[in-house]
Amino acid sequence: MSEDNLKPILEGILFISESPVKLDTLTEILHEWDRETLQDGIHQLKKEYEEDSKGLELVEVAGGYQFRTKPQWAQWVNRLKKSKPVKLSQSALETLAIIAYRQPVIRPTIEMIRGVDSGWVIRSLLEKGLIRIMGRKEIPGRPLIYGTTKTFLELFNLNTLSDLPTLKEIQPPPEMETVLKEETPAPSIGEAGD
Repeated sequence: MSEDNLKPILEGILFISESPVKLDTLTEILHEWDRETLQDGIHQLKKEYEEDSKGLELVEVAGGYQFRTKPQWAQWVNRLKKSKPVKLSQSALETLAIIAYRQPVIRPTIEMIRGVDSGWVIRSLLEKGLIRIMGRKEIPGRPLIYGTTKTFLELFNLNTLSDLPTLKEIQPPPEMETVLKEETPAPSIGEAGD
């Protein structure tokens, strides 16, 4: 097979797949080309789909490659899909963040950090497929151990967990900074270090 055929083949495979396709999978099913050639073909496709005239983009997410609607066109595509967006409550987001950053983590640790019972939130996240049970911890009571799933990575457009922002990178919202400044009185001229 010639390299001219590779891009349309990759495009077709990536377009039809409902979940991200890993490079390892592509090397298995497209054994006519080596890994480097496949990577080059993917890079060329990504570059072509960066044009403003394209409604799709090729993204690397959850360890694989997937075509996605560009964010600026999503509202029109959603009219056709009529799928409910995943809505997460504040408590679900808090719990999911704890699991994402602390995994593997047990429920008592989650509840200690949040300060409230988290059983129903954990069940909800399990039902949505955003977290999974990874096993049981070898301590008294053998509590379940939780971690995030590939669906979590896809939903938050992450390739791997290392793509999560570090806790130092996370800044409070601008409104919070304003509130904090307003609550902290400015030192008077006499107090400012005479």
